[in-house]
Amino acid sequence: QVQLVESGGGLVQAGGSLRLSCAASGRTFSTYRMGWFRQAPGKEREFVASISRSGARTYFADSVKDRFTISRDNGKNMVYLQMNSLKPEDTSVYYCAADPTVVQHTNPGAYVYWGQGTQVTVSS
Repeated sequence: QVQLVESGGGLVQAGGSLRLSCAASGRTFSTYRMGWFRQAPGKEREFVASISRSGARTYFADSVKDRFTISRDNGKNMVYLQMNSLKPEDTSVYYCAADPTVVQHTNPGAYVYWGQGTQVTVSS
């Protein structure tokens, strides 16, 4: 069992930056693939980024590629999402997710554990 707690959301102007953090409980954090997803009102939850267990491989949605980076610190049980050059269309609730066996890492249904979400609002 893994418990995830996101933080770092807030209100930012377009072009600004935010860093989201996700703190995970448990001693087996390094065995979980981690992902970030987002969901805007009236829309489906969508993939943003994911990172392999070691952190060596990262993947991004086309909409955030070259603007967002994902990283993890297995020693601290943390995963981060650095968001730069933010746009109003990035406004969403952002969720951290974890799963030990996920294969389709862009599919939210493949993740078992989820945080409560953190709101990111980008003003124009």
